[in-house]
Amino acid sequence: MAINISLLKRICEVAGAPGYEKRVRDLVIQEVKDHVDELRVDNLGNVITIKRGNNNPEGKKAMVAAHMDEIGFIVTHIDDKGFVRFHTLGGFDPKTLTAQRVIIHGKEDVIGVMGSKPIHVMSQEERQKVAKTSDYFIDLGMSKEEVEAVISIGDPITRERELIEMGNCVNCKSIDNRVSVFILIEALKNLQDQPYDVYGVFTVQEEVGIRGANVSAHSINPDFGFGLDTTIAFDLPGAQPHEMVTKLGEGVAVKIMDASTICDYRMVDFMKKTADKRNIQWQPEILTAGGTDTAGVQRMGKDGAISGAISIPTRHLHQVIEMADKDDIQGAIDLLIACLQELDGYDWSH
Repeated sequence: MAINISLLKRICEVAGAPGYEKRVRDLVIQEVKDHVDELRVDNLGNVITIKRGNNNPEGKKAMVAAHMDEIGFIVTHIDDKGFVRFHTLGGFDPKTLTAQRVIIHGKEDVIGVMGSKPIHVMSQEERQKVAKTSDYFIDLGMSKEEVEAVISIGDPITRERELIEMGNCVNCKSIDNRVSVFILIEALKNLQDQPYDVYGVFTVQEEVGIRGANVSAHSINPDFGFGLDTTIAFDLPGAQPHEMVTKLGEGVAVKIMDASTICDYRMVDFMKKTADKRNIQWQPEILTAGGTDTAGVQRMGKDGAISGAISIPTRHLHQVIEMADKDDIQGAIDLLIACLQELDGYDWSH
């Protein structure tokens, strides 16, 4: 089954830096409002949806979290020549910023270019240094007066990249984590006959400390939790087998642990067995650096949640563009739906 590329394209391309998720939130609400029983937006900006279960006398709740925000920047200074300085919102690989286009979202959207010292005038020592984000400024091609007419300190900045298809892959800025937003939307549209209440939560500010997941999990207090996020696919030239974490096109990843979460062994077992039962290709994931909303879902409810995560192998993470495989994406949709439908068929007491 082919995934809905046009919807994925809209979700990936829309702006939504941490704390400034309104545009992507509006798109999410428009897509899911007719496919859920309840929808609300909390004070932090999380979109919390509910699909009621059909066999749930104990009122059990399963929470699925996919963060809407993307790594971005925020305007901190406009100099006398109109060049813009910025601070990062989330983690960037600075070397990938050189000469890349960005969008500053002020009174209107303005395209800018990440500028830095030209290599022709660098000293030998400067050429050998590792790039830092502080080495860059944003060139808008405008005077200070022109810039200040539309841009203010505190305006968010996002990357300017459209989604394209490459082989069996999609390539765009913000695959992390808009691909999971897409997966959760598609799951909510197609989910039927689930036993327990499903809380599909589109969270905010994950890239700056899983803040939205913490707040929403505290409010929901789920019994079961699923994180949806990308993970490293380092199946690239020069990588050793033990470094790869996951490989593109070899199936959706079942998270075992990352730097912020050790997934519940029962949930890991349940997800593996469910994937096998449904003939969904999967691969294990152990990510020793980096965390996801899974940590908030697992720990911030009053009672804690039996939690795990479905991860989408992604190349070039936290760079200007990121890449995921269409079959892995479909596998994630299928596995999420299957897990939510079969939660009551597993012995969670062992």
